[in-house]
Amino acid sequence: MTTFNQEQYNLAVEEWMNSCGTYSTIQNLIPTNYVFNLSADQIDWVKERNKCNDFCVDMGIYNDQVIIILSPLNSDGQKMPVDEYPYSELKELQQDLRLVETEEYTLVKNAVLSRDLRTIDDDSDMYFPVSNKPIMEQDKAIDAIELWRNEGMTWFYRECTEFQGTRIFRKFYVPSDNLNPPKPGLTNIICSFGLKFSDVYQRVLPTLIFISFYADLENTGSIQTISNTYDWSQPCPPICNI
Repeated sequence: MTTFNQEQYNLAVEEWMNSCGTYSTIQNLIPTNYVFNLSADQIDWVKERNKCNDFCVDMGIYNDQVIIILSPLNSDGQKMPVDEYPYSELKELQQDLRLVETEEYTLVKNAVLSRDLRTIDDDSDMYFPVSNKPIMEQDKAIDAIELWRNEGMTWFYRECTEFQGTRIFRKFYVPSDNLNPPKPGLTNIICSFGLKFSDVYQRVLPTLIFISFYADLENTGSIQTISNTYDWSQPCPPICNI
């Protein structure tokens, strides 16, 4: 697990903040088809320490590479003092990123027989799945990722030229539910930037999308590519509630 000490953490965060106002710098640092890869060890590290409904993902720069740094929060939503900070570098994918959405439907059949065993009622109802926050629909995830890939640099250009980088995200607040995958055998989480429209702010905002991958625990010789896709990570700025 790659980690920073406190001094390295401070320097990486400061370098990102100093780069936000310069479009040419950001253009060279962030290929919009690159992602972050968090290991199961890194996720467990945050999970063991985090005491809040959210945890923090700080942006940084290290060795001329954009990174995300994991920070646990206490019950009041403040940064917890820690001796190390796990981080992940923005890199090109090593293989195709397969998103699989499995929806379960329940078919309920009702039948009523009369006393002489004649059918007097026969119907069926289909119950559709309900997605609860923070799970997002696969189509929305794909749209957000593709919008980032195609328009991410345009978003940065406007933020740098019109607002001198003051509105560019310094960190993300991510629901801690992302630390609790719904099945065992988590191997890693791919984090991709995305862009989505905010009804509240009436503008497009960036987000981090978390895609979880699992090992095959049944020893069938294959790796399951079933993934759980999450959104709802809040960029700060503008959303700095904690």
